[in-house]
Amino acid sequence: MKAALIVHRVVHDVEANLRTILRGVDQASTAGADLARVVKQPDGMSHGFLMPFDRLQPSQLYISAAKLRRVRRELALGGSATLSPLPVVRLGKEVVLTDGHTRAFATWLTGRRRVRVAWDMDELDTEAYEICVSWCKEEGIRTIGDLQDRVVDADAYQAQWLDRCDAMHRVLAAQRATR
Repeated sequence: MKAALIVHRVVHDVEANLRTILRGVDQASTAGADLARVVKQPDGMSHGFLMPFDRLQPSQLYISAAKLRRVRRELALGGSATLSPLPVVRLGKEVVLTDGHTRAFATWLTGRRRVRVAWDMDELDTEAYEICVSWCKEEGIRTIGDLQDRVVDADAYQAQWLDRCDAMHRVLAAQRATR
């Protein structure tokens, strides 16, 4: 069950990143010039933009220690250029990280001040992300660095984060069924 969930999330990450790259989305201007600098490849396709870590609102409360070890190894071998842009959306006035929290945290641990992000073009459950962001704010998670003391083992990650998200999705589904 846990392995299937991890595989599902990895496949989702890969598919989301491929869709973003293939679409060549260039929406960095909507984030405001003060927030981002568009990074273009020679062919003119947008591959994201650089965003300061202190301007990214996480939407996740915990980091998996095992996944963090893997990502840090990848970074050590190939540097941050090997990482695809992290997906973000705008919720209200904030730019919110929708995925890639472990990659963002691993990059932050290297001392970098900015990370490459791209607008998440997937259809997202905005209501669910708003709930996750409110959980983060309630627990003092306002930047990726705030996750520093929230790196947990697989069992804790499952119980404290994945199970909580699953329960939230069940509640939302039940509420929507009665609307």
